Amino acid sequence: MNRNLLLGLFCIFVLLLISFGFYYKYNDVTEVKDLPVKIQTETKLELNSKIAIGTSTENRNIELYSYNKLNATNTKNLLIVGGIHGGYEWNSTLLAYELVDYLDLNTINNNVNINIIPSLNLDATKDVTGKIGEFVKSDVKEGDLSEYRFNSNDVDLNRNFDCNWQKESMWKNKKVSAGTKAFSEKESRVLRDYIIKSKPDAVIFLHSAAGAVYASECNDGVLDDTLAIMNAYAKSAGYDAVEKFDSYKVTGDAEGWLASIGVPAITVELTDHTNTEFGKNLSGIRSVVEYLAPH
Repeated sequence: MNRNLLLGLFCIFVLLLISFGFYYKYNDVTEVKDLPVKIQTETKLELNSKIAIGTSTENRNIELYSYNKLNATNTKNLLIVGGIHGGYEWNSTLLAYELVDYLDLNTINNNVNINIIPSLNLDATKDVTGKIGEFVKSDVKEGDLSEYRFNSNDVDLNRNFDCNWQKESMWKNKKVSAGTKAFSEKESRVLRDYIIKSKPDAVIFLHSAAGAVYASECNDGVLDDTLAIMNAYAKSAGYDAVEKFDSYKVTGDAEGWLASIGVPAITVELTDHTNTEFGKNLSGIRSVVEYLAPH
């Protein structure tokens, strides 16, 4: 056989091996759904990624969108969580996805990393929207959606955390299941483990519907930073600021657990169950980011 032909075949073989190596390296992933993508325009953060940080009761991936400054030092970390009450508060999840879409094109402050979990209770969100992941308003079921507040074990996730946890808790005038113990639910453990690992400087929970921003506390009063971010968000968004929730007794809430471990957290309650009030909430989030940003 011609020597040049043999050399050519050998080169093709080597190129195929190299290509296979790159394919294997970048496709043999378990939890990472979209590999980190370098952003080319100066108006965006330098790293944009989506990963799964765990799975729901029905083994769906709980997704985290991260907008982080690449190789930066002296940055702060903000976590935003939507959909803890699933399809009942679907607009909190839609607001989180709208924020994701906004951050795909814009930045708020390069010194604050923004991480978003659009739906913690995504099984119940899927039951209402018919979608896994981003959806639009027209996807949502009509009628009373209160049964979709709970996860697939019929547990209220925002009563399943370790702050004064009790097996039964309250939602308005109804008794609700808080699980068999604190963190008995997969979704609660996913959020707990992520927070312990990532150590956010502040957490914003998106809910509906009361038209207010609430501080968090667990027995020892409200943290100073919690008061500051509550007031900043409420003032910028045009919501009422409420230092203490006292409409009825709540036990085992995620915000209270964060207060117990020293992490400032606020609850943002949208005005109703059907609108995201994106402009107002973007202003609120901007104010929290500016408060957190190193100066």
